[in-house]
Amino acid sequence: MLVAITGSNGLIGTALRRSLEQDGHTVRALRRGTALEGGDYDVNTRWFASDALAGADAVVHLAGASIGTARWTAQRRSELRSSRIDSTQLLVDAIGALDRKPRVLVVASGIGYYGDAGNSVVDESTAMGKGFLAELVREWEEAARRAEALGVRVVSPRFGIVLAKDGGALPQMVLPFKLGFGGPIGSGRQWMSWVSLADVVGALKLLLQDERASGPVNVVAPEATTNSGFARALGNVLHRPAFAPAPAFALRLVLGSGRADELLLASQHVVPKRLSELGYVFRHTDLRQALTAALHSEEASPPLASAD
Repeated sequence: MLVAITGSNGLIGTALRRSLEQDGHTVRALRRGTALEGGDYDVNTRWFASDALAGADAVVHLAGASIGTARWTAQRRSELRSSRIDSTQLLVDAIGALDRKPRVLVVASGIGYYGDAGNSVVDESTAMGKGFLAELVREWEEAARRAEALGVRVVSPRFGIVLAKDGGALPQMVLPFKLGFGGPIGSGRQWMSWVSLADVVGALKLLLQDERASGPVNVVAPEATTNSGFARALGNVLHRPAFAPAPAFALRLVLGSGRADELLLASQHVVPKRLSELGYVFRHTDLRQALTAALHSEEASPPLASAD
């Protein structure tokens, strides 16, 4: 199988690319940038290289500006939208121009769709929540679904907090613990839905190959935890105390109210209903086990049977 991937040098893209290649598949890394820059596509000029997707059996779109690294100013929100929605629209247009279209398009998404759900348990059938992230995900997934009219199966994996040593949110969470200031955030009662990098890769490979998979699919471990529970587990794995709370008001001052409320203080108890229906077997269901594996750079993903 020939798989074209955007964002192939990112956290998830790197792990997925390596795992697919280990399974004997061919991966074509699609690079952002103009033709003069050696790129394959450029959102600003709405250019996509005519041969970039040629012969691809599957396309995985993982590229997008980081949600958590800068204040959500009006300019930053525009950048977040463009890097996701505009790039997806450009990709779908490029697929539409192909004589031989890929069988499946997988476009990364997020559980931010559900907003702050409080103590409610949510699955793929739950209605959209409120907030910037919820609206961003809605438009992002709508842009991807345009490919269905082209006869392409479309899947939107909604990722939870991905646990990995060298990327994502975990390194930022680990730092205060190493400095002796680790602990819960805000009240600590908000739910956190997490997933190991190994299971992200395993789930993505299943979604690429299983013809039953389409639409939104929650990519989270079966058992969510509260923020306090996460802090205790992380402190235990690091052998550090976990009793120094980060007050909500301080987070809002430092990060900005929208970013703090939606990324750190929102409660999201998400379950992987669709993955379970598809028969996916999680490698990591225990949080401490997953944290230990992540912090010791365990193998990214077990082998999965190749599709014809």
